[in-house]
Amino acid sequence: MKKTSIVNPPTNPEDDLRDEYDLRKLLPKGVRGKYVHRYREGTNLVLLEPDVAEAFPDEKAVNEALRLVMQLVKIQRRKKVASF
Repeated sequence: MKKTSIVNPPTNPEDDLRDEYDLRKLLPKGVRGKYVHRYREGTNLVLLEPDVAEAFPDEKAVNEALRLVMQLVKIQRRKKVASF
């Protein structure tokens, strides 16, 4: 079986949906802007290395560890300021 390829792929992302596709029919219960508030709030995702991820069972453990690091940094800064 021979594979077919697209000779002229669309250069404009708006043109990649065929005219015969009517999203109102394909997604009758779709809601426009359903997650817009969540998107505008933004996210702060961080990808952990596998060995680090093994050490923390969930996000609560990660947050707790990072708060401890923040406290240690504050203590170190106070010590440096006090020594001058």
